[in-house]
Amino acid sequence: MEFCLIGLNAASNNNGGGGEAAVLLSFKRSSIQTDPKRFLDNWSPSSSTPCDWRGVSCSDDGRVYRLDFTNAGLTGRLRISDLAPLPALTTLLFTGNSFDGNLSSVAGDSCRFESIDLSANRFTDLGLMTQLLSSCGNLNLLNFSRNKLIGKLESTFPASKTLEVLDLSGNRLDGELPAALFKNSPSLKILDLSSNNFTGNLFNLDFRSILNLTVLNLSRNSFSAPGFPATLPYCQGLQTLDLSHNFIKLRIPGDLLAKMMNLKQLVLANNGFFGEIPLQLGEICRSLQVLDLSNNQLTGELPSTFINCNELETLKLSSNQLSGGFLDTVVSSITSLKYLSVAFNNISGEVPPSLTNCTRLLALDLSSNNFTGNVPSVLCSGNSVLEKLLLANNYLSGGVPPELGRCKNLKSIDLSFNELRGSIPPEIWTLPEISDIVMWANNLSGQIPEGICINGGNLQTLILNNNFISGALPQSIVNCTNLIWVSLSSNRLSGEIPKEIGNLVNLAILQLGNNSLTGAIPPRIGDCRSLIWLDLNSNDLQGPLPPELASQTGLIVPGVVSGKQFAFVRNEGGTQCRGAGGLVEFEGIRPDRLANFPMVHACPSTRIYSGMTVYTFAGSGSMIYLDLSYNQLSGAIPSSLGSMVYLQVLNLGHNDLSGEIPSSFGGLKSAGVLDLSHNNLQGFIPGSLGGLSFLSDLDVSNNNLSGLIPSGGQLTTFPAARYENNSALCGVPLPPCGSTSGGRGPHSSSRENSRSMAVGMVIGIMASVTCIMLLLYALYRAKRSQMKDEKRDKYIDSLPTSGSSSWKLSSVPEPLSINVATFEKPLKKLTFAHLLEATNGFSSESLIGSGGFGDVYKAQLRDGSVVAIKKLIHVTGQGDREFMAEMETIGKIKHRNLVPLLGYCRVGEERLLVYEYMKWGSLEAVVHDKDKIGGASLDWAARKKIAFGEDNNLVGWAKQKHKERRSDEILDPQLVTSLSGDAELYHYLQVAFECLDDKPNRRPTMIQVMAKFKELQPDSETDTLDEMSFKDSVIHESP
Repeated sequence: MEFCLIGLNAASNNNGGGGEAAVLLSFKRSSIQTDPKRFLDNWSPSSSTPCDWRGVSCSDDGRVYRLDFTNAGLTGRLRISDLAPLPALTTLLFTGNSFDGNLSSVAGDSCRFESIDLSANRFTDLGLMTQLLSSCGNLNLLNFSRNKLIGKLESTFPASKTLEVLDLSGNRLDGELPAALFKNSPSLKILDLSSNNFTGNLFNLDFRSILNLTVLNLSRNSFSAPGFPATLPYCQGLQTLDLSHNFIKLRIPGDLLAKMMNLKQLVLANNGFFGEIPLQLGEICRSLQVLDLSNNQLTGELPSTFINCNELETLKLSSNQLSGGFLDTVVSSITSLKYLSVAFNNISGEVPPSLTNCTRLLALDLSSNNFTGNVPSVLCSGNSVLEKLLLANNYLSGGVPPELGRCKNLKSIDLSFNELRGSIPPEIWTLPEISDIVMWANNLSGQIPEGICINGGNLQTLILNNNFISGALPQSIVNCTNLIWVSLSSNRLSGEIPKEIGNLVNLAILQLGNNSLTGAIPPRIGDCRSLIWLDLNSNDLQGPLPPELASQTGLIVPGVVSGKQFAFVRNEGGTQCRGAGGLVEFEGIRPDRLANFPMVHACPSTRIYSGMTVYTFAGSGSMIYLDLSYNQLSGAIPSSLGSMVYLQVLNLGHNDLSGEIPSSFGGLKSAGVLDLSHNNLQGFIPGSLGGLSFLSDLDVSNNNLSGLIPSGGQLTTFPAARYENNSALCGVPLPPCGSTSGGRGPHSSSRENSRSMAVGMVIGIMASVTCIMLLLYALYRAKRSQMKDEKRDKYIDSLPTSGSSSWKLSSVPEPLSINVATFEKPLKKLTFAHLLEATNGFSSESLIGSGGFGDVYKAQLRDGSVVAIKKLIHVTGQGDREFMAEMETIGKIKHRNLVPLLGYCRVGEERLLVYEYMKWGSLEAVVHDKDKIGGASLDWAARKKIAFGEDNNLVGWAKQKHKERRSDEILDPQLVTSLSGDAELYHYLQVAFECLDDKPNRRPTMIQVMAKFKELQPDSETDTLDEMSFKDSVIHESP
């Protein structure tokens, strides 16, 4: 790839517009590889002048002075040198394309460009910036933001006396900033180095050379500092200082900041600032417009000096440890405020009515404090312009004041997690601009009025779950066509779901569970073309399952609810719990408050997941959550449900469904929960369910199923309770087919005795004789077995053991049953004693390695084959089924860079993995210890491909880079191509670091790892690994 700046000072003798048109066409041929938006279609050779061409601006005398390709989608290797013959061209606006290349050579000593914007492209060479600064003597703006520049900044920027704006944000630059970086840039006014990987100490930076600086943005890096740079006050014109999202841990330097009298924006959020907010900070308030100190460790109150902040419009103090009455005594006097956020602090008492003095206030966030009393009815007095009111997670009582309806501009209101009572006033429902009504987890009652959205409306979010709202769903709700999230679960709703609910084409989440809804599920719900989450569990719904539920499969486009903050309470108590769980809106809620909420404890075992909503597919998606359990649904299960390839939870349990389990359910490749229990299903369990690799919870109990449980996949790893109480179901984990116990568990039917008394007596006598003989034989076998066990124990005790290995077989139930499941090379008749013998009792002499997951031993089996046996460390919280399920998944993987898993053992509480033995040892041995590998060594090219530094172990080196937030240095730049995609590679890297966590209990399971990999290629039918192979071989211990 090339990026050329050759001869930019060349003279031009072109004749008018025709000559300039030829120059531009030449540039198009050399630099534009593709034009998918047809942006340059009207660039025609037949034109006499280019001034009418798209993206071209000309001066009054017909000369081209600007090219604007903003967001044109062009791709190619940019050759700016081809534009040199245009004498009046001074401005290049090429942002939002896919230009790439790196600087190859430069001729001449100057260029005419004054503004160059190459942001949001694919440039990687930092030298390009250096060359442009050196060559373009008139350059005053250079923007390389949102590219992929890598490397470190030189000791100083190249001499550029005219440069005023330099933006390098959103790249991968790293290292420390040199103290004299700005020495040669005296005219610099705006410097943005945010969103990179810079490290080091800010204290030594010298700002004395850039006295005209007005904007300094160093946010989202890894800077630290014992104090602010002492020379920073030299920049008396500084208006914006953003040091947020770094690792600065100190008291806010009030004395230094008080000297910067022209500061308008001060952003210190997401650091480690501690102590009280300094009094001196109030001395710069006469000019300060934005102050963001959120997400630190500040204590105390806002100083009284802030009363003088007559220009302050934004005050963000959330996520600290502030307390006291400063909202009433200080903040209420700052009448210029537009945005106030003090969420997640320790402020108590009533919400101050004096906040109404802030007549310009647009957003008020007091969430997650300790406020008590009523919601102030005066907040909307006068000509209030309030648009957002967030009071969630406090201890407010009383009702929702109807006076809030006076805030005619109110768009969002969140009163969740309080103790409010009564109905929601009609004045709230009729607010003309309202888009978000969020009041879940209160004691609200009343009904949702008929007539909402009668004129369309702007309502997008309606979250009122866990209240006492009654009545029917209003028919007019189908007119709320902007709705994206409706959560009304755990209320007292009755009546039917409106038949025209399919009108809600933007609806992504619909939760109506745990109510008293009746009637059928409307088939038109299949017309909700954005629906990914449907929860109707625990109602009185009847009728068939509409096959239309899967109508939008392959058509759903992601994005409608992306970025919403949520918490998912997953029920893990099996059939003891109603439904699979609950999704709740989680913005402004403390996790510990949710953990104590009764909904969480309604199930014996729950787990809370929280985060930001992210779609699991990039396009052509399907529903991901469907819970219709605990209703009265009947009829057959539509086979169309099996087409929902991204469905993760399908719960149809506790209904009256009949027919067979559709074999199409084998297409639910993402399914983790499948509950079909407590129905009237018949027939066999489809063998296709064995292909559901991510299935972690299956329940088909209490049906009329029959036949053999398929042995493929994970179906045999679930407990017997998940299959019990079926008419004729058999096979692992139930008793074998043909046994008398059957699939109904311990219950068995009695048989009528039609034998004659004579025959009975004969049989009785023969049985008595047989029992005596069997008893004698059993005593003989017991004695022989005891002698055999003593001999075995004596042999085991004679074997040497390593300091970390201790084997107690007395706790293992007899007969000793170690299942060794193999997937490639069968280890026939392999017993635990064989493993002991092969490793010489797991002695230290057999120990070949130790790691975070356990010790590894070399073992030579009786047939001469050599294997590696890993003794896993004990990790609490993983049962036998989970372990076996993970091993089944691992056993499916075959890849040239992965050591094959040959088998696994469970011996009491111990876990053993049997791997293929690596002849050349570990990577560390290959790189560092040629004596261990027979004198072989790697040349530098091979070493560089394995790791960039020869002095560090690869894993340790990579973990250190990741800890320093320098992950971009781990990947070879040659790997980051248009085919691979850097985001995908970095996602793989992130998964690897999670697997290498120092604490074993925080590492993801293999099933979770496979799920993370699957997220990267949701549209692919093949796995990310080269190939898969699996054999259902189970090796039992020989007698």
